[in-house]
Amino acid sequence: MTLLIKSARVVDPSQNLDKIADIYIENGKISAIGSFDTADEVIDGSGLIASPGLVDMHVHLRDPGQTHKEDILTGCSAAAAGGVTSLLAMPNTNPTIDNTETVKYILDKAQNASAKVYVAASITKGLRSEEATDLDEMKSAGAVALSDDGRPVENTQMLINAMKRAPELGMKIVAHCESLPIANGGIMNEGEVSRQLGVKGIPDSAEDCGTQREIAYSDAFGVPVHICHVSTKNSVRMIRDAKARGVNVTAETAPHYFSLTEQELLKRDADYRMNPPLRREEDRLEIINGLQDGTLDAIATDHAPHASEEKADFEKAPNGSIGMETSLSVGITYLVKTGLLTLNQLIEKMSVNPAKILGLNAGTLKSGAPADIVLFDPDEDYVVDVEKLHGKSKNTPFKGRKLFGRVKYTLLDGKVVFKQ
Repeated sequence: MTLLIKSARVVDPSQNLDKIADIYIENGKISAIGSFDTADEVIDGSGLIASPGLVDMHVHLRDPGQTHKEDILTGCSAAAAGGVTSLLAMPNTNPTIDNTETVKYILDKAQNASAKVYVAASITKGLRSEEATDLDEMKSAGAVALSDDGRPVENTQMLINAMKRAPELGMKIVAHCESLPIANGGIMNEGEVSRQLGVKGIPDSAEDCGTQREIAYSDAFGVPVHICHVSTKNSVRMIRDAKARGVNVTAETAPHYFSLTEQELLKRDADYRMNPPLRREEDRLEIINGLQDGTLDAIATDHAPHASEEKADFEKAPNGSIGMETSLSVGITYLVKTGLLTLNQLIEKMSVNPAKILGLNAGTLKSGAPADIVLFDPDEDYVVDVEKLHGKSKNTPFKGRKLFGRVKYTLLDGKVVFKQ
């Protein structure tokens, strides 16, 4: 079976490629990029960007245990609609991904999904920081990363042991950086808006102290660490300083941190509540600086579905927002259209770099690579309509917003899994 994507603007930062060309696909793999006449199937890419499918390295699929919010298949349908072809599933499911059966359940169910699902197993059993997970078993079962995401690993010796062992197993530690005593049950950024609303806030220092801890361990033991969902200006600066000193640290932020601020919370709408929370304008600007200078290597969504009734009460609702269907559009709207990043830089942070960090066979259109491709119109605008989203939950902070950049096709192993 052959497929030809004809006359697209091919943007592949992994090859420093940006030109009008055809992509020839054979048996689900990239055969060549150039000029070709025909194939079994042809997609007209005129006026569209063709790039490696997005790699979202921070996703909550809620499966097993909370499938009323999302499940593996619906989550991957949402991924495909946003141009995401590979994703990393976080371990705070029920049961926690701390055993081989749960890893295998996820991987087996994902065989028929519209995106490739990779698994982050937990570092400690039940995310409780009391008993270490058998990391060798998690690797053997198919997990590619380790995290207690949703909670920091409070037992520092267990975290250090995992940080030392992970590189030997070819796994990546992806760290949720937070001091729970400092956060102390807050539900939004501590500052002017939280005081105005009369609700308990989360200080910057809750994240900053956690970030500094992981950097210190990485530096002290000479092992790599990846910092999740960076939201504060001081965390960006600490990561920048650590990289300058040669510490083996990488980091991600999320679309809502470079586009929105705590001012959104004045609506008392829990869809704008997530953890880490939306911060101040000065934090948003430093996040952008970090993306521009390479301090922040990746953009991931922290896709966190919740049912509408769960989000109904502003103060009691769980934290989290969905993001896979809008992430590319938010990046184009707030970073590319504003001249803050080039399209190549955006694709690098949403596809190439996440694949490199996790060691995945993704994020490239090189010959022989899987034909995981997104085709999109960077200039087409649309208004986010929650009723047209493809996942189970609708808790997006971008609802009703006009965004640029419409995904038109998503291909997985050369097969169309989404078409607009």
